Amino acid sequence: MNVTLRETGGQTASLSIVNPIARQKVETAEMVRHPAAPRLDTLEGKIIGFFWNGKQQGNQALERTKANLKKLYPDVQFRDYLGAMGGVLRRASDEQLDAMARECDAVVGTSADCGSCTSWLIHDMCGIEQRGTPAIAWTAKQFHEDAHWSANVWGVPDLVISEVPECFTNNSPDRIHAMVDAAMDQIIRGFTETPTTATLDFKRINRESVDERELSYDGADLMEAFDAMQSAFVRAGWSDGFPLVPPTPAKVARMVEASGKPGDHVLGLLEPGFGLATVEKIAANAVMAGCTPAMMPLLLAIVDAFLDYRAGFRGVCMSTGPQAPVILVSGPVVDELGLNCGIASIGPGSQNAANVAIGRAARLFMMNIGLSYPGVSDMDTHGTTMKFSYCVAENQARNPWAPYRMVKGYAEDESTVTINSPFSQTCLYDFQNQDAELLAETFGSAMSSAANAMGAAWLTTHKGADNLPAVWRGDPDNLLILCPDHAQVFHRAGWSLETLREKLYHYSRLPFRKAMLNKTPELFKTVHPHLQWMWEQPDTEISLYGAPESFDIFVTGGDAGWSTWHDGGTYSVTRRVGDI
Repeated sequence: MNVTLRETGGQTASLSIVNPIARQKVETAEMVRHPAAPRLDTLEGKIIGFFWNGKQQGNQALERTKANLKKLYPDVQFRDYLGAMGGVLRRASDEQLDAMARECDAVVGTSADCGSCTSWLIHDMCGIEQRGTPAIAWTAKQFHEDAHWSANVWGVPDLVISEVPECFTNNSPDRIHAMVDAAMDQIIRGFTETPTTATLDFKRINRESVDERELSYDGADLMEAFDAMQSAFVRAGWSDGFPLVPPTPAKVARMVEASGKPGDHVLGLLEPGFGLATVEKIAANAVMAGCTPAMMPLLLAIVDAFLDYRAGFRGVCMSTGPQAPVILVSGPVVDELGLNCGIASIGPGSQNAANVAIGRAARLFMMNIGLSYPGVSDMDTHGTTMKFSYCVAENQARNPWAPYRMVKGYAEDESTVTINSPFSQTCLYDFQNQDAELLAETFGSAMSSAANAMGAAWLTTHKGADNLPAVWRGDPDNLLILCPDHAQVFHRAGWSLETLREKLYHYSRLPFRKAMLNKTPELFKTVHPHLQWMWEQPDTEISLYGAPESFDIFVTGGDAGWSTWHDGGTYSVTRRVGDI
């Protein structure tokens, strides 16, 4: 262990480390902050816009808000807006933001009662404020800090947050009405009184030492200094819960050198906090995870994939859903770094030391560079163990088709890393079938669940532009991690990857009635007015996924018929190792 030793008056050891915590864009001189828009003298005779981001029961809250305002201000007028992009989570287009600011005297938005939903609703309300029109967001109490933190990130720290005690989702109309009624004074004051936010103190994000390049921890000996560092990181929220390797200056310097770039080189601003992803911060967090210098080109490629807007990283980091990045590695780098692609290729163990370190580094990047911290910018309802570490290598020797990287359009002698951030992990067990058709049908039975986070999302989603994340388009890449035995069954039947995708698409179906169990009928009507006949024929079977191409297939693991299914939340984003 590289440490600094010195006499400290009764203490005999001091551990100096490189600070792994990134600065935020909001902490730089480049950040533009906007004051709140001028408030109204009265709501009488004004036009109030009502923006719905698609969250369930949010429309009921808006209707109750209208009814209450109409009683108080008989001449008030209303205009309704539905987010132009997305499904259950919708956001406004720039054109919509322009229209709301131009057509309305003030705007009420809902609902901020989920992690990324809160951040994106706050984004839209901040956009309206920046255009000179007052805006307020209906926000559930648990997401209050998330909302204020997001307003600060988006540059309007004084945005008014109207708080209710519970989420509107899964709540009865009577309970929603009662919550709205009790909070109406917040709406009226928010539109008529100049808002001022107290000093922003985010209890779950520690920024005290952000400007210090090095941190020091003392103890009676090296182990006590090491323990002091671990305890300090846990208190500050900078730890993933496991002991961390101290990122000493010497270790970090070797990682930076392996990158071929200066330590202050910035790869980009990592969401959700827009942290400055410098090579040195990447190196420091990688050291803490147990990575070696040889891994640095792969780690830089991972961060670059995170920075791709199509990766939907804000949603991945902040969602109440259990999303986590699955890191898929293909090519010569698998052997070069000693990644395991055989027995127990997913999970812990000495055989997976390299896999675990790389996956763990990705999690620390999310936390300490992107500032995704539980309780404010990571709002998981339960969470998932996938967040600790999930890096898996392709078993190319047992893959009967073209290597994964070549399917993605890269050369055989190149190495790639792919990021896909699904919502769940489901085992696909089948020891019985040598018949490819029956095996595909087995898989389809597991994939056909109305409870899948984005299953049948196309029913309620307005597709945005091609360069947008999957959450705004409703067509994520669903990840099938095939074991070699199952892959061989399909290959012996003469199936190409294209054929397998078509079969999975065919077998992953549900009756319309079941597919709509957790969907909002109003959104289905808005998106597909021509399909309303399905209500009269509810047993009509539909595919849960947008197209055969939405299945992404990766081969890894040892013998025996267990494969793994991840229902999608994002697109698969691939980078060539060594390009960054």
